[in-house]
Amino acid sequence: MESLERLQWRYAAKAMRGEKVPQDKMDRVIEAARRAETSSGLQVFEIYGVTNQEVKEKIKHVAWNQSTVTDCSHLLVFAAWDTYSEDRINSMFDLTNEIRGFKNEGWVNYRQQFISSYPQIGGEENFNHAAKQAYIAFTHPLTAAAFEEVDTTLMESFDTDTVDEILGLREKGRRSTVLLPIGYRKPTEDWLVNLDKVRKSTKKLVAVAA
Repeated sequence: MESLERLQWRYAAKAMRGEKVPQDKMDRVIEAARRAETSSGLQVFEIYGVTNQEVKEKIKHVAWNQSTVTDCSHLLVFAAWDTYSEDRINSMFDLTNEIRGFKNEGWVNYRQQFISSYPQIGGEENFNHAAKQAYIAFTHPLTAAAFEEVDTTLMESFDTDTVDEILGLREKGRRSTVLLPIGYRKPTEDWLVNLDKVRKSTKKLVAVAA
């Protein structure tokens, strides 16, 4: 039951108190994201950690002035590849071969199939696919933080172009997708903290296929 209790405990904190999260806890939260599953294991995103208050202030101005951006301990920016390229694909396949210490015909063929298809699809469609992979990975630090008794807030409402400019992401071939403030809740200023968590019943959520 512990996992369900931790998920019940967590919520999208609307106010944080600025207290720093210990580095060992942050390391475990980040490690959870690193271990997340992604399509073909390509990990088509990076995570940019922002702790500089001046930078967080700039981001806050283009994130609906949400206080958690500046009052959090760490602001994680999940940034997906802007597109797929042969070099990017090869780098991850090469890493797999290096770590596993072998390669086989099926894996070699799969690499070539990937290279012959994805780079030709087009930048925007490729970015949308990469962004979905970033979202999959994003769920892991949310859960890990709950086990560390650290609060988080999922944030999509921000000007992605401006955040990309602030962090210099486009020059790196990356585009911001979602923000994750991590810190500790401030109950006295958080209107959501004492409200019941509202979710559909299992019966309404889970449909049985005919």
